[in-house]
Amino acid sequence: MDTSRRPVGPGSVVAGRRLTTVTGAEAAVPDDRRLIHLQFRRFAGCPVCSLHLRSIVRRHAEIEAAGVREVVLFHSPADELREHVAGLPFAVVADPDKRLYREFGVEPSVRSVLTPRAWGPILRAVTRSAWAGLRGRERPPAAVPHGGRFGLPADFLVAPDGRVLAAKYGEHAYDQWSVDELLTLVSGVTGRPEPSATSG
Repeated sequence: MDTSRRPVGPGSVVAGRRLTTVTGAEAAVPDDRRLIHLQFRRFAGCPVCSLHLRSIVRRHAEIEAAGVREVVLFHSPADELREHVAGLPFAVVADPDKRLYREFGVEPSVRSVLTPRAWGPILRAVTRSAWAGLRGRERPPAAVPHGGRFGLPADFLVAPDGRVLAAKYGEHAYDQWSVDELLTLVSGVTGRPEPSATSG
């Protein structure tokens, strides 16, 4: 596996910055009181991203109780992204120029959707999103998504002092930390006991 283009890993230090969310609020990274789970997702309306973020929403109270703040980036413009993420209980940031994607080494690859391990989650995600769309609960993604369809996910756990405590660069479109994996990592670095495991 080529790791030469993965510049951010455990021990790296993330420079302080204030990101503007799609609602116009500010999200400080790092956060001076909490761990940050910085997620790099794909394009606005991405069915696979929506499937994963639903698991984050379901267990958001557990994540917050563990001392973690979610900050989620997409490589779509804010105007396009806003309608797809309305109501999410965490910060969502648009990075249409992929400035942070490049800084963190999160790059696209055709293997994001061509790897057989991705096909099951993609099928589930597309089926769920199509059904939600038919019921008027979700809008479909753009036919030609801004930034392309081949984005790979990535996850970073960032301490209040900016140190990266853990990192994961996804190998396919649905290769990211589950909620259980995130809470296990947090427990390992904070010493807090994990909540009772449920599906994540």
